[in-house]
Formats: sequence, structure tokens, C-alpha cells
Amino acid sequence: MVELALAASAAALATHLRARAREQAALGAHPPIGQIIEVPGGRIHAVQMGAGPDLVLIHGASGNLNDFTMGFAQRLARRYRVTALDRPGLGHSTGGPGLEDPAAQARRLAAAAAALGVTRPIVLGHSYGGAVALAWALAGGPVAPGALVLVSGAAMPWPGGLGPLYPATASRLGRALLVPLITAFAPPGQITSALRSVFAPQPVPPGYGAHLGVGLILRRDTYHLNARQVNGLKPYLRVMARHYPGLGLPVELIHGQADRIVPAHIHAEAAARLLPRAHLTLLPGIGHMPHHVAPDAVIAAIDRAALAMAPG
Repeated sequence: MVELALAASAAALATHLRARAREQAALGAHPPIGQIIEVPGGRIHAVQMGAGPDLVLIHGASGNLNDFTMGFAQRLARRYRVTALDRPGLGHSTGGPGLEDPAAQARRLAAAAAALGVTRPIVLGHSYGGAVALAWALAGGPVAPGALVLVSGAAMPWPGGLGPLYPATASRLGRALLVPLITAFAPPGQITSALRSVFAPQPVPPGYGAHLGVGLILRRDTYHLNARQVNGLKPYLRVMARHYPGLGLPVELIHGQADRIVPAHIHAEAAARLLPRAHLTLLPGIGHMPHHVAPDAVIAAIDRAALAMAPG
């Protein structure tokens, strides 16, 4: 019995040391590339570039703002002042309690945007970031969006569950036992497979995983908080959707019809029926990452949103 306990302790220590080494390597390879903004509740990592009308970019689950800086944000910066933000708990933004609520995340991001001088922005949210963008618009406030662009946006409660992994890794027991194993031992093949599933049916762009910094996502606290956010999203969307008919700002919804991560018929098409000023664009054959595989269509949606905004 003693020998078993010693072996378990040794295995736990080895896992901890390997996980910590991987986390430190990820931070060394992918340091912050922008500013760290102090806001109520924590810190937000932000990258700002370009000049023109304000455009805020909010990334999805299991990601960070690097998802936008592989050419997409740079293209937009020719005509917009682009502010890309790490959502709370991901990338180089700090986490904390209560961040399962998209509105809590939106408050931090709005505070960071205000500190950077952003006014009446177009807010683009990809995937989970779509829910945060909608929560931001519903809250209003001093940096209320002038328009939204939801790219493969999670906007509506969905039927069924998420499978076993998210509930397991979102739990306290999963944080203690399962998440460290993932951080320490997730093999490159598993990571490659996950990226392929996100981009399917399109291929993963060359260099995407290295640019994104997959190791940042696999950090223990980040992985656990990401799981909590995704696992806890549906009840908030159920409440938020009741208030969509009261949103009077223009909302561009752009969604791939081949998206199996956030299906268009559940999210974009249903939300478009509730949002008074929605404009829906469905992209045949496109999966979950239109801003990478069909960027011209996404940029056209942003431009339409800018034209549809009421004069400030």
C-alpha cells in the first residue's frame, strides 16, 4: 500500500514537472505581442493597429488573438483601427471566477477597449466570441457597439450536450487529475487532429498551429477555464436569446454551411430570425473558419456593417 502511494506521488510529481516545463516553453515561444491593460477584475492583452473606424476582434474557444494576426487583422488595418483582444482567461489575459458568463467577459473587454480610446466599435466575434459580442451589445454602456459581425458565432442554445470531455475538464476533479495529463502529455498528432477538425472541410493553413501558439491553450489553468466557459455557455445563451429582438443595431451573421462545430442552422439562421436588423450570409462548403478560408466574404460583411451603422 505504501509502495502504491509512493508510486502515485512520483507519477503526480513527474506529470506536474512536465506540465510546468511545457507551460514555460509555451510562454517563452509566444510572449505578449501587444499591451497589457489593467481593468476591473484582471488584465486584458490587446493588440491595436491601423487607423479609421474602430473594429474590435474577439476570438473563439481554445484560442487567442493570434488567430486574427496571421494576415487577417493586417488587411483590415488598412481601413479600420483594429483592436484584437485576448478573452479573459485565454492567451495573456487573466482569468478568475464568474467568467462562464459572456457578459462578465464583455465587461472586461469593453473596459480594455475604453482604455485604448475605442468608441462605437464594430465588434466582430468568432465562434464563442460571437456570444461575447452579443452580450456586449445587450449590456450597452459607454463603449457600446455600433454594429456586430458574428463569424460562425455561437448565438443560440443548442440541443443535446457537448460530449464527455468538456464536462470532465471543467470539473474540479478533472482540473486536478485529467487536465495536468493533457498539458503534460498531449501528443502532436492529437493537436494536429484537433486543428483539422476545426478547419474541416478546408485544410489547416500552413504554420497556423505554430502562429496561434497551441501550447498557450494547453496550459492547465487556461485549459480548465476554457472548458468551464464552453461547458457553461448554453444557459446564458438561452437567456440572452430572449432579448435579441430588442437589439436595434445592425448585425451581420456570416456562417459556413459546412460548419460542424457551430452549425449554421442552429445558430446563425435561428438568431437571424430574432435580430431585427440581421443580415445573414451563408457560405456553401465552408467550415468553421471563414476569416481564414474566405476572408473576402468576412471583410465584405464588416464593410456592410460599417455602412449600416447610424451616424455617430
